[in-house]
Amino acid sequence: MVKFYQHVFNYDYQWQNVTLAFWLRYPNPFASHVLSVDVLDRYVDEQGVLKTTRLVLKKGKVPKWFPQNLLKNSEAFVIEESEVNPKTGTMITRTKNLNHVRVMQVEETQIFQQLDNNRTSCKTEARIVSKFGWGMTGRIEGFGQSTFIANAAKARKGMQHILQAIREKQSPFHTPA
Repeated sequence: MVKFYQHVFNYDYQWQNVTLAFWLRYPNPFASHVLSVDVLDRYVDEQGVLKTTRLVLKKGKVPKWFPQNLLKNSEAFVIEESEVNPKTGTMITRTKNLNHVRVMQVEETQIFQQLDNNRTSCKTEARIVSKFGWGMTGRIEGFGQSTFIANAAKARKGMQHILQAIREKQSPFHTPA
């Protein structure tokens, strides 16, 4: 059994600002679970596409019904790979957790696409899989799906928070501190 999630959200911001906000989104008040973000690799390929690999450390929550002492640490490393293509106005990101994968693997893909001069679409797809067994696979996947849905909503709020800060800095009425 596998759980899926799919959602499309349109930001009322230019693609350049949305992609900038993606890189600046941590820290923000809606992402207290993100402990650190490190760039492992970044380069521009021969087609002009910016490719980046980052390592993100997040703290998670173990449900009360999950057997005690099976997970010594609820923190998880997440690998994030992204491709930004300024020629086509697209950014594709792929993330997946690197540890606790037997208990639950979460693979997420986001596609940011310029719609017009003032709007950017973000299509999010996620796949949640547990190979834990013991008759708990469905329950773990259901927990992962509901947690992912809640966190995706927080992520959108975090992006909106950063986008508003970018908009304020671009305002002709903004005076630097």
